[in-house]
Amino acid sequence: MDQALHENKTFDKIIYADQTIKGKEFHDCTFNHCDFTDSDFSNNKFMDCTFNSCNLSMMKLRGTSLNHIEFKNCKILGVNFSECHDFLFTVDFESCILDYASFAGKKMLKTAFVKTSLKEVSFTQSNLGGSLFQQTDLLGSVFSNCDLTGVNFSTAFNFSIDPELNIMKNASFSLEGLAGLLNKHKIKIV
Repeated sequence: MDQALHENKTFDKIIYADQTIKGKEFHDCTFNHCDFTDSDFSNNKFMDCTFNSCNLSMMKLRGTSLNHIEFKNCKILGVNFSECHDFLFTVDFESCILDYASFAGKKMLKTAFVKTSLKEVSFTQSNLGGSLFQQTDLLGSVFSNCDLTGVNFSTAFNFSIDPELNIMKNASFSLEGLAGLLNKHKIKIV
């Protein structure tokens, strides 16, 4: 990873835990079974990249660009995505563990969270319009002052969302999930 620009490369089983990588660009790259735990990847650019079965827990991404990035089967605990560069920020997650992450203030239109654990995640002041939370565990996650227009929560579970604090026009919920919209009222649903 010494080069400044990496294009169309595959990185297999790279271990960069506790390392600092800055000023690099990755275009159309694939990362398989890599360990980036506690690494500092601030001020880098990732475009059209895929991370498969990687550990990115506690990775620092301050000022990093994430443009069309897919995360599949990754462990991404405690990552503060709100520090990423906002321009063209687009990410999708499938079968990931994203617990304790933060997307506060991010514009994340049409983001897919599929079969992903999102426990205790902050979405405060995020724009998630048109996003998908498919079979996603949202236990303890915070949605406050969010734009949830057209978001599909129909198979999401363990969420607690206050409709009075969020824009929720055309958002979809299952009948079983409606209880997650009433938690603040302390209503028992039997």
